[in-house]
Amino acid sequence: MPITNQQITERAFLGPLYADSYFPDHVVDKGRAILLRLCERIEAEQPSDLAALYALTHAATEEFNLLEAEFEAAGSEIETVAREEIGEDFWFVASAYGFADADAEELIATRDW
Repeated sequence: MPITNQQITERAFLGPLYADSYFPDHVVDKGRAILLRLCERIEAEQPSDLAALYALTHAATEEFNLLEAEFEAAGSEIETVAREEIGEDFWFVASAYGFADADAEELIATRDW
């Protein structure tokens, strides 16, 4: 399902991570794919409230939790810069889909990074 939200299609997700050689592009690509799948799910399921949105973002956060091992295997990790960028992109997604009142920490509450 192609993403129809123009704000999302114009967003360069995880841009600062691509710009930093500490973060391997092939792993960052997987993180970007997680965010895009989240957008596809939001468009398909159209969550009606924050609880429904958080269920989707928590599932995507769990995917990032699994991705941590791939960062480590590549000599990297989800550290401060990455955490902030990932969190910012989650909030951007929520805002782009009309949930500007979403709590940035709750969006990624299931993180272990």
